[in-house]
Amino acid sequence: MQEIIEAAWNNRELLKDTKTRSTIDDVIASLDAGSLRVAEPKADGNWQVNDWVKKAVILYFPIRQMEVMELKPFEFHDKMALKTNYAAMGVRVVPGAIARYGSYIASGVIMMPGFVNIGAYVDSGTMVDTWATVGSCAQIGKHVHLSGGVGIGGVLEPVQAAPVIIEDDCFIGSRCIVVEGVRVGKQAVLGANVVLTQSTKIIDVTGSSPVETKGYVPERSVVIPGSYTKSFPAGDYQVPCALIIGKRKESTDLKTSLNDALREHNVAI
Repeated sequence: MQEIIEAAWNNRELLKDTKTRSTIDDVIASLDAGSLRVAEPKADGNWQVNDWVKKAVILYFPIRQMEVMELKPFEFHDKMALKTNYAAMGVRVVPGAIARYGSYIASGVIMMPGFVNIGAYVDSGTMVDTWATVGSCAQIGKHVHLSGGVGIGGVLEPVQAAPVIIEDDCFIGSRCIVVEGVRVGKQAVLGANVVLTQSTKIIDVTGSSPVETKGYVPERSVVIPGSYTKSFPAGDYQVPCALIIGKRKESTDLKTSLNDALREHNVAI
């Protein structure tokens, strides 16, 4: 499949070929079933991006035709079908929740009114809370809570770019925004309104001096919104950042640890 997708990526005339179109369909069907992923965890803790799969997602759009879908009283006009057979998959879907075909929703997931885009992977036991959105190709781990209004960004292009990754047992607080391929490590807690992009400074303030990183929240970190002073030609102004103010404890039950972390650091969720 990879060879066919790569050939079509380099020569779009091949999209007229029946075998090429069928292969693209097979890739999307595999994404929908969870047997293929845009990105997958490796044994060393890093993630491998399967950029050819992202190419297949992009190539899927031009071979699809616009059509009207009616779910009375609602009507949609789009190229992408919606996921179905939630009962057979063991997924709870509240009216108003929508997932596109080509996204994977594992058994035990609860979807409140919100949206999951094509190529996304949402693992078992995760809650996609009200008006949370999971962008194209985003990877959401097991037992994650995406609180109300959370925005998990999608990354299709550039194809070599990693998608947003939220690892197992994370708690993402209300109205958080995580975009541009940022990775949030296992068991991390993001307090309400944390915004993370690839250029956002993530500053660990738990030690005697600050430690800055970008693009990755270490495992078990407790994170809140912050700001730092930056000089511009017009003067000094406050620029948003994220502050790591503590850690969840490995020794305690995850649920208890989450409650303790929020209570100890007075983090809004």
